[in-house]
Amino acid sequence: MNVAVCVKQIPDPAGELSLTPDSHTLVREGKLMMDDSDAYGVEMALQLVEAAGGGDVVLMSMAPNGETSGLRTALAMGAERAVLVSDPALAGSDALGTAKVLAAVVKRVEPDLVLAATESTDGYTGTMPVQLAELLGWPSVSFAKQVSVAGGAVNVRRQTEAGYDEVTCPLPAVVTVTAGVVEPRYPSFKGIMAARSKSVEQLSVSDLGIEGSQVGATGARQEVVSVQQADERQAGEIVVDEGDAHERILAFLEQVKVL
Repeated sequence: MNVAVCVKQIPDPAGELSLTPDSHTLVREGKLMMDDSDAYGVEMALQLVEAAGGGDVVLMSMAPNGETSGLRTALAMGAERAVLVSDPALAGSDALGTAKVLAAVVKRVEPDLVLAATESTDGYTGTMPVQLAELLGWPSVSFAKQVSVAGGAVNVRRQTEAGYDEVTCPLPAVVTVTAGVVEPRYPSFKGIMAARSKSVEQLSVSDLGIEGSQVGATGARQEVVSVQQADERQAGEIVVDEGDAHERILAFLEQVKVL
């Protein structure tokens, strides 16, 4: 069984982040790391391949400057190889532009299943995997909390507010997994050393047969026009119980229309 995993490489959230002054997009320079949410997809892929008795886990990523630091972490976990699309023409791409690029990569690597996080921690659109499935013409199942494969189909317990839905669809398919679907393994020293020699194929937009006007800022269908600082959190009101605390709390809840 062959599984492809979408891996987004992002700036360290604990570091100092900045936006470009013209497009108000996140500056992605220097060393990038694997988005924590994607570690669950990598681990899920590894477990599915192990359960199938063999196969391949390939990583797919789009990042500037040929950056592979985040991919090396996933390779150290046990993935076999990676495909990186790195091209200045991709700067400013929106979710749909990213989906177009990854769809071209999927057609190139021909996996049985594509796994992705429900959303990235630096974008939070949550739309790219569904767009990817639509471009491929594949079934899409989101918010998977349990995944198994048997008989040419993927079986998913899909998380909902009321519990979960049991969904079965034929392969190939695109599935997004939630945090906690599995416990990601830590890369071992042996895995870290092995990751250095694993293949990372680097491609450009032209290698994928995509026109530059379809991606990047030129092809983007959304634009950030301004950015403002979030309002500072105001100090809360301390209620000292003098016999009427419950009345004051009820009055507050009615004021904010909770009751």
